[in-house]
Amino acid sequence: MRILHTYISTALIILFTASCGTSTEQQTETEAEQAQAEVAANPAGEHIYGIPVDSFEVEQHMVKRGENLGTIMARNGISPLITHNINEAALPQFDFRGIRAGNSYTLFFSPDTLRTLKYFIYDIDAQRYIRCKIATEPEIELVQREIHSEEHYAYATIETSLWTALTKQGLSPELALNLSEIYAWTIDFFGIEKGDKIGVIYTENFVDTTSIGIDKIVAAYMDSHGKRYYAFRYEQDSLVSYFDMEGNNLKRAFLKAPLSYTRISSRFSNGRMHPILKIRRAHHGVDYAAPSGTPVYTIGDGKIVAKGWDKKGGGNYIKIKHNSVYTSVYMHLRGFANGIAVGKTVSQGDLIGYVGKSGLATGPHLDFRIYMNGKPVDPLKVDAPPVEPINNDELERYIAYSDSLRVCLCK
Repeated sequence: MRILHTYISTALIILFTASCGTSTEQQTETEAEQAQAEVAANPAGEHIYGIPVDSFEVEQHMVKRGENLGTIMARNGISPLITHNINEAALPQFDFRGIRAGNSYTLFFSPDTLRTLKYFIYDIDAQRYIRCKIATEPEIELVQREIHSEEHYAYATIETSLWTALTKQGLSPELALNLSEIYAWTIDFFGIEKGDKIGVIYTENFVDTTSIGIDKIVAAYMDSHGKRYYAFRYEQDSLVSYFDMEGNNLKRAFLKAPLSYTRISSRFSNGRMHPILKIRRAHHGVDYAAPSGTPVYTIGDGKIVAKGWDKKGGGNYIKIKHNSVYTSVYMHLRGFANGIAVGKTVSQGDLIGYVGKSGLATGPHLDFRIYMNGKPVDPLKVDAPPVEPINNDELERYIAYSDSLRVCLCK
């Protein structure tokens, strides 16, 4: 009945304002004039999504599980034909089949007794939304919200972990994650101690007053085991990386560890008591205790030279040859990542498997080993060389830049 009333109202408007028929062009002009009148009626009033609030009745909702554009439109009196037209008009910019439960949408109704839906707004994410003017020929616009960046300083003393130290101050967990990635090659995060310190300059992106995430870390330091480790963001040859005070790249040939958020349950030893066999024998690796299914990553570029079942108790394992000197081994895996096969080339940080307790293991953990020239070495003591330092012709400029940041960072 509401649709019938709308059609009757539209027909009456056209009959009284047109003198030569009911062409589509005249209807479009009428809708444009109406839109201009809506904005003019509230020139200085509140606007949301670029629409004057005082001119409409506004409702905000969340997309429920199982809902789609059709169910939302039908519930608010919009015909299947117009819904189809909305879908078609939006396709070059957004596919409404991708509407997600939990995302918000806003409805703008006419403030009269018909309460006709005039605008539909769907928030794609914190940065973008779709604005739809409801009509037989709908007007669709993908709007990018204005983003501004703010620079911040943060300092913390570590009690238990980097994540806890920062989040206790109300800082984003993303900041801890980004810092752990920057220092992944130079700091063993399983060996950080109570009293270690962190300082960081970073930029954060905002839409209005709402944070949408960390933009970048500009500079940082970490005090660990009596040594200060600096990191300065710098672009060289169109590539951005992090460097220390001398211009050495913080990225090294190997990651410090092949997995995240774990603890060391057993270290490199030439005579460890085996927890199952109850005999002393060499344990030429580091055991990282972690929940079953935790992702395991290769510590460096290389080629998979072995994959399968270790009959000596290692269970599912992978061996990767990195170069003529180094080889790494990952044991007790629950399973392998898709596509992992002998002969495949992998890059640093690639997913290769998942923590498990296959073979002789009392619980889920990763037995991680490194061999240097065929001989086992303690993974925690391997000091892989840095890569891509600051070029000599750029070094003077970099030193001046990093010095200025260090002064700001250490105020």
